[in-house]
Amino acid sequence: MTFSQFYYFLKPLIPRRVQIGLRRLIVARKRARYTHVWPIDERAGKPPEGWPGWPEGKKFALVLTHDVDTYEGYEKCFSLIKLEERLRFRSSFNFVAMKYDVSSMLIDYLKKNGFEVGVHGLYHDGKYYTSKEIFLERAARINEFLKKWDAVVFRSPSMQHNLEWTGELYIEYDASTFDTDPFEPQPEGLGTIFPLWVPGKGRRGGYVELPYTLPQDFTLFVLMKEKDINIWKQKLDWIAERGGMALLNVHPDYMCFRDRTHSFEEYPSQLYEEFLVYIKTKYSIQYWHVLPMEISKFWAENVPILKRGWPVSDYLET
Repeated sequence: MTFSQFYYFLKPLIPRRVQIGLRRLIVARKRARYTHVWPIDERAGKPPEGWPGWPEGKKFALVLTHDVDTYEGYEKCFSLIKLEERLRFRSSFNFVAMKYDVSSMLIDYLKKNGFEVGVHGLYHDGKYYTSKEIFLERAARINEFLKKWDAVVFRSPSMQHNLEWTGELYIEYDASTFDTDPFEPQPEGLGTIFPLWVPGKGRRGGYVELPYTLPQDFTLFVLMKEKDINIWKQKLDWIAERGGMALLNVHPDYMCFRDRTHSFEEYPSQLYEEFLVYIKTKYSIQYWHVLPMEISKFWAENVPILKRGWPVSDYLET
C-alpha cells in the first residue's frame, strides 16, 4: 500500500482540521525543497515541435476550470458563476457524480450560458487506481454520467491518474495532470504548459490531455496560507511570455463569498476576482479565452502537426 492509499484509508477517521494541519506541515517542508521547479519549471516552457501558435494570433490561451468536491461547494456554484459572468469569463464545472445530487437545472443553466460540465469522478476517495479492476468498474459508471450530462471531460479526484487506463473513458480530453506540482499525492508532472495528445490503442481513439499550469487555489490559500495573488500573477506572466496555456483550477468549496471572517479552510472570493481583473487589465485582448473543450478540439484537429517530437510513452503508465 502506497502512502497515498494509506492516507485515503485513514482520512475518514481524521478530523478535518487535523487533516489540514498535517498537510500544511508537509507542504511547508516540501516547499523549501522544490523552489527550482515550483511554481515555475523552466523546462516546461518549450513549445511542441511544429507549433503554429494559438488561433487569432493570440499570445497565450486562458482556461478556467472548477472542481466541486463537496455539497458545500455545490451550494456555492451560482455565486461563482455570477462572479465570472459579471467579468465576462466562462469556465467548466466538474462535479463528483455520486457524492451529492447535481440538479438538471444547474447543468442546463451552465450549458445554456456558455459554460461547460465535466465529471470529477464518482466519489472523492482516492481509490480509482488501486487496481485495474476497480478502475474499469468505476469507468463504466463514469461513462454513464458523461453520456447523461453530455460531457466530454474527466478529471480525476486528487489529480491521481494513469493516462493509459483513462483511455477507457468516452472522453475528448482529460484534465487530471499538471505541468509541475510537487504537493499533489501523485507529484510527477507532465513538464509542459501546452496540451498533450495521448494516443489510443486498438480501435479506441486517443484523447487530449490538458494539464493545469497555475497553482490550485487550495494549495496557495489554504495549505500555504498565502494572502495575495502574487504567485498566480508570477506564473501567469511567465506562461504568457512563452505563449503557453494558462489553465487554472479553482474550487468553490474553499471560497468565501460572505462579508465576514472565513473558516480555516476558506479564502476570500475577492482573491479570485482580483486575479481575473488582473488578466483583463494587463493582457486585454492578448489571450485566447475559451472553454477547455474548445482547446481540446483545436489540439485534436492539429494532431498531425503537434504530436511530432513528444515522447508520449513517457506519460503512459502500466
